[in-house]
Amino acid sequence: MAFKRLDDSLSVSPQLSLGDVARAAREGFRAIISNRPDGEETGQPEAAAVQAEAERHGMAFAHIPIESGKAGDADADAMAQALATLPKPIVAYCRSGARSTTLWALANAEASDPASLVRQAAGADYDIASLEPQLQRRRKGQSVTYDVVIVGGGAAGIATAASILKRNAKVTIAIVDPAKDHFYQPGWTMVGAGVFTPEQTRKAEADVMPAGVEWLKVAASGFEPDRNAVELADGRTLTYRVLVAAPGLRLAWEKIDGLEAALGKNGVTSNYRFDLAPYTHQLVKQVKSGRALFSQPAMPIKCAGAPQKAMYLSCDIWREAGALPQIDVEFHNAGAVLFGVATYVPALMDYIAKYGIDLQLDSNLIAVDGDRRIATFERKRDGEITRIEREFDMLHAVPPQVSLDVVAKSPLAAASGFIEVDEATLRHKRYENVFGLGDGAGTSNAKTAAAARKQAPVVAVNVLAALDGKPPVADYDGYGSCPLTVERGKIVLAEFGYGGKLLPSFPAWLIDGTKPTKAAWFLKERMLPPIYWNAMLKGHELMAKPHRIGASA
Repeated sequence: MAFKRLDDSLSVSPQLSLGDVARAAREGFRAIISNRPDGEETGQPEAAAVQAEAERHGMAFAHIPIESGKAGDADADAMAQALATLPKPIVAYCRSGARSTTLWALANAEASDPASLVRQAAGADYDIASLEPQLQRRRKGQSVTYDVVIVGGGAAGIATAASILKRNAKVTIAIVDPAKDHFYQPGWTMVGAGVFTPEQTRKAEADVMPAGVEWLKVAASGFEPDRNAVELADGRTLTYRVLVAAPGLRLAWEKIDGLEAALGKNGVTSNYRFDLAPYTHQLVKQVKSGRALFSQPAMPIKCAGAPQKAMYLSCDIWREAGALPQIDVEFHNAGAVLFGVATYVPALMDYIAKYGIDLQLDSNLIAVDGDRRIATFERKRDGEITRIEREFDMLHAVPPQVSLDVVAKSPLAAASGFIEVDEATLRHKRYENVFGLGDGAGTSNAKTAAAARKQAPVVAVNVLAALDGKPPVADYDGYGSCPLTVERGKIVLAEFGYGGKLLPSFPAWLIDGTKPTKAAWFLKERMLPPIYWNAMLKGHELMAKPHRIGASA
């Protein structure tokens, strides 16, 4: 059995027999490291027996056992200690030599180039290329510290960075997000109705990145708030003085059986995806008769009004075309009410009646058979749950929405999986230098871009206070806005905060949010997109100045 040389100090080998120990001594090795747990296979010499034989030949011995594929930092540190203190040269062994090679590379990663370690291992016929991200993480100098690390380059993250820099351009900020494109998601409803083009809702992420931040085009793979660190998918580690977590949420398409495979064909669409919103408009123009189904899952979801917005605008197009009487429209809402703030429900019910919509509350979409054009719902009636199947010509489906795994599995998460923050200050309840906002925050407000627009300045001033060692100075009232597009040219502008409290931005004589108005449509179509691109993402806090704690409204 050959001993394969990795460097001047260490060679590796498959499992050593007692005879191999004697040979190693004859070849000049002065120490042995065992990286194999005892009892992995029948007939395997126990580490104690190998140690006794090594000592009989005047060799030192160390036992650092690891299971295959489970080498961690503590194991690497132990290996580094052994390599530094044992007499050299050394031979290390496991079942095949691969684990010993892995530990050697990890032990040397702090002082050596990972690519060089991979090449050295390859020279000994061991492939450790997949280990390179872990090697990168351990390499000296890979932990970079910023004043502020922002995870998420969506609306909330970009707006927060811009608001911080408007106040103090000297703050060092890193934004972590691999996305190449940035989307104005509130515009997808309008794309689905043919009002906006898709490209009106998309810009390059580079074009919205605030000047003065360092953009790291990689995903976060872990949060370690106890050591003020964020792990990146490429193996690097960032450390921070303050963390802003704005990672968004995940559309859980897979939670509706068959939906993912059905999307984009056979009449199945969703305005919750950039590439599908144009298909919504295509379907609405094509459908002249039959049945159109619109679904809404249980909360929380992004823009709770979006599922019915798509329905109202579709119905208005069919009404204008004279096709509405030939189309059975059903709205299946997993919730018990049409809309969460009762004040706006009467105006919406007027449109439910106007369009002849069959409103089905407590009806949850659970499966889609696209080829057969059948949707399956679970209905709650008098405490009983039944399943029904509905054929369709068009189905606008909205998926359940959940926290990202990187958040849900981290110390930042509440029981819900979302980031556990104080609803007013948006500071984490357990980590005082961590803030969370946007769709990923575990707050009870509506998850909308309007909410992020209000949250970002609050977080910005509270972050700056934290950098100065001070407590939060601003609070958020739960404001969210949902421009309910009840027909082309009119909107019910729902604006509300925590507990459903009405928070109108305009006097009732200008825009009465409880009624459909043309002024609200003008706001949605003409004003809100430029406010988003040119104000919110650039730190101009139009109608969004942070409210100071203790100040009057």
